[in-house]
Amino acid sequence: MPICPPSSDSSASSASGGRAWIVHGLALGVAAAAAAAAAYLYRRPSGFRSRAVGIIPARFASSRFEGKPLAHILGKPMIQRTWERVMLASSLDHVVVATDDERIADCCRGFGADVIMTSESCRNGSERCCEALEKLGKRYDIVVNIQGDEPLIEPEIIDGVVMALQRAPDAVFSTAVTSLKPEDASDTNRVKCVVDNQGYAIYFSRGLIPSNKSGKVNPNYPYLLHLGISGFDSKFLMIYPELPPTPLQLEEDLEQLKVLENGYRMKVIKVDHDAHGVDAPEDVQKIEELMRGRNIQ
Repeated sequence: MPICPPSSDSSASSASGGRAWIVHGLALGVAAAAAAAAAYLYRRPSGFRSRAVGIIPARFASSRFEGKPLAHILGKPMIQRTWERVMLASSLDHVVVATDDERIADCCRGFGADVIMTSESCRNGSERCCEALEKLGKRYDIVVNIQGDEPLIEPEIIDGVVMALQRAPDAVFSTAVTSLKPEDASDTNRVKCVVDNQGYAIYFSRGLIPSNKSGKVNPNYPYLLHLGISGFDSKFLMIYPELPPTPLQLEEDLEQLKVLENGYRMKVIKVDHDAHGVDAPEDVQKIEELMRGRNIQ
């Protein structure tokens, strides 16, 4: 199974503590990892799914945190922090912000981002990415949806999500998970994931999965936390909005479940990532403390 070692870029390594090992599948021995590391550095392919665009959907309205993309994190808007990280990914041919709000658009243009204006009727980030892709008017094979509230996303994770989709022709979707912290087990803002032995998603939930007879957290079980990044085959993304909402998607309020409920395959990579996205105002302080601890300006 391939492994993608971190970039030597100093800015990227500062945000990840110098290490962001991306493992495809969920089990790889240390010896195999060492042997594979040099061979699986990200290389831009020339054939299958070779062109990728990164789209950062951002909206002002939010029931939990209105105006979240414009919230300042150590002096910069959150959307700018995320965009700067995404721009470091070597797998992307283009990066744009997709928004329906002129305040966000003006902010993004101010720091140099390309912006695509989208409709207020988009029900989620995936639909906003779909509309942005149509308006771009260029051919891309992979669309990476990076949530605008991931100011510490490592570019290596983006490259890993792209590479996972390039190496899994039977999948139309790829995403990333990391180890779930015990204190996040009952937090419904932290989405959990279970995968099969081949590294394909089985299910996502806001509740703790898997569960056990005791109903308590098993401190010895490697629970997985879903990260706010998704890679789409562009042809699948174009039909995604036309798929009717599914029962599990609506119950959990998780758009990736519509992919699974309709029988499509989703490749999952496991990464070492100890920072999470910003879901609520109180998360801003946590992110700032983490950045200060890593000396990130």
